[in-house]
Amino acid sequence: MSDLISELLAYIGMASILMAFLLETRDALSSKGKIYLLLMAFGSGLLAIRAYLISEWAFFILEVVWCGAAVIALISSENVEIQPSS
Repeated sequence: MSDLISELLAYIGMASILMAFLLETRDALSSKGKIYLLLMAFGSGLLAIRAYLISEWAFFILEVVWCGAAVIALISSENVEIQPSS
């Protein structure tokens, strides 16, 4: 993979995470909301790919865990929405 593509992954991932964080701190998004979690999963997933490509293993583990947490939260929130209320 070329250096340019690797750099693009890093900047897009970083922008996604920063956008989620900035919107959440301004109460435009909830940290448990679908859009926030999608931005975090997408951004940390891209940064995990970048970390893997440049062999930054500590950063890779951090981003994989962060992405996994966001994906699990997304799946959990969808299951809650689907279940009928009693």
